[in-house]
Amino acid sequence: MRYSALTQRIAGDGAAAWQIHDRALALREQGVDVLLLSIGDPDFDTPQPIVQAAIASLLAGDTHYPEVRGSRGLRDSIARRHRHRSGQAVDAEHVIVFPGAQCAVYSVAQCLLDPGDEVIVAEPMYVTYEGVIGACAATVVPVPVRPQNGFRVDPADVAARITPKTRAILLNSPNNPSGASLSLASWQELAALCIRHDLWLISDEVYSDLLYEGEHISPASLPGMAERTATINSLSKSHAMSGWRVGWVIGPKPMAGHLVNLSLSMLFGIPDFVQNAAQLALDRDLPEVASMREEYRQRRDLVCTSLDHCAGLRAIRPDGGMFVMVDVRPTGLSAQHFAERLLERYGVSVLAGEAFGPSAAGHIRIGLVVDRPKLADACRRIALCATDALEARRA
Repeated sequence: MRYSALTQRIAGDGAAAWQIHDRALALREQGVDVLLLSIGDPDFDTPQPIVQAAIASLLAGDTHYPEVRGSRGLRDSIARRHRHRSGQAVDAEHVIVFPGAQCAVYSVAQCLLDPGDEVIVAEPMYVTYEGVIGACAATVVPVPVRPQNGFRVDPADVAARITPKTRAILLNSPNNPSGASLSLASWQELAALCIRHDLWLISDEVYSDLLYEGEHISPASLPGMAERTATINSLSKSHAMSGWRVGWVIGPKPMAGHLVNLSLSMLFGIPDFVQNAAQLALDRDLPEVASMREEYRQRRDLVCTSLDHCAGLRAIRPDGGMFVMVDVRPTGLSAQHFAERLLERYGVSVLAGEAFGPSAAGHIRIGLVVDRPKLADACRRIALCATDALEARRA
């Protein structure tokens, strides 16, 4: 039997990136001691006030069809939060709620891209971007970044890749996997490119609340950018709500109309009891959220300090996010071989950088998703793996 061209277009290296993670889960089921650092799922519980808000909403009978674009209360809260943090003048009519940022990225791509369009994406890139753009029969134009520059995007490299087919630029700051963020000066140069060439900007800001160095810039707030920018965010990382599936798009009002039409055909909104809990998450200044952010920062520092003087390894200190990239090239192993050996012999699951693009070749991505004692143990095992690889290379 025949399958559609769409599902074939969205398969590829990104879709296969999770094989080592699946292997780690299988080993765990067999009783093997595995430290799972291969997926960006927060290890914290969702703060109790949010959980209680969902329970109260369920008990109140909020189990019927939701408003497709998202409840007015939640959209008001999203707009208010965004105004406060970015200075951009938005209201509820600029906001569409989706079941997670992944769905939001996919929906925006479907609304903006046609077959043959080109989308410039900085790589290393999040593993699903290629599939999302491929689903539109558009083409990813990767912009390589340099590890020695902290994986930060150079606007000049973006400019060099703009063609008459370029429709959009997709950027993620802080970045997954690298944790690199963009400065105001870089955003201003990129904004000028978007305006000059009449391009859309898709700004994935899901790690904006986990920025430890510098200031987060939401590019839609820059002059001339509000009408050409789709800002995507969620509560998955900041509030440990990955399983709740709450994300959103903030964009020009005409874009919101297109997204509503798409949602009508595909999603029909997210449950009201989830939206009510999300609204409380945004409206309340929960101390648990600040505590989680500080814990992630301390975990980042622990990993970078622990691996700083390990032979064969170089940790690249991220500006934000919940991952650390580590250069393993001095060991003589590819990142994939290092990750496989690390799992099978030392019981630590990480992702190989090649899954995110050629710029991350020779690097592994460590998730900051276990407590500090376990993370220290993981670093010890990673260092041991590197030492043994170096000794085998000398033998």
